[in-house]
Amino acid sequence: MKKRFAIFMAALGAALAACTPTRLPGPRSDTLGQPASPLTTSTLEGYKEVLAEHISNANASQVYGGRPQAFLRSVIVVKFSVDASGKLLQSDIIRSNHDSTTDAIALGSLRASAPFPRPAQQLLSHGRLELSETWLFNADGRFQIRSIAQPQMSE
Repeated sequence: MKKRFAIFMAALGAALAACTPTRLPGPRSDTLGQPASPLTTSTLEGYKEVLAEHISNANASQVYGGRPQAFLRSVIVVKFSVDASGKLLQSDIIRSNHDSTTDAIALGSLRASAPFPRPAQQLLSHGRLELSETWLFNADGRFQIRSIAQPQMSE
């Protein structure tokens, strides 16, 4: 009976995962892989949402759908900067629970998704934009980016 229930739960999980909405594609790129034009969003929060979608799309196999679980495995905050063309200039973890696996996944997913959409000119200071973003990790090691994550489960 327990084996049947486990098989049922695995099948149900797979079916629900298949129903996870797909993310919208990011901005169109030119032939060199650079974003074709600056984004129309002129707010930092708007840019962070576009950036979170971009990172999630580039790392789709590591992203979970739905609401983050009540007790997260790890919460990683990364501070990073991009230049006017969307190039990643630097990145550093500024909050970690010292889980080296999730630290590496957060930094790796950020680097793997570069170059980023170009930020609006008014967001730049001295030709760069400095910002931070939070990676929310479930127990299975997959993540969501806080700027686009659903509210966390309560229990």
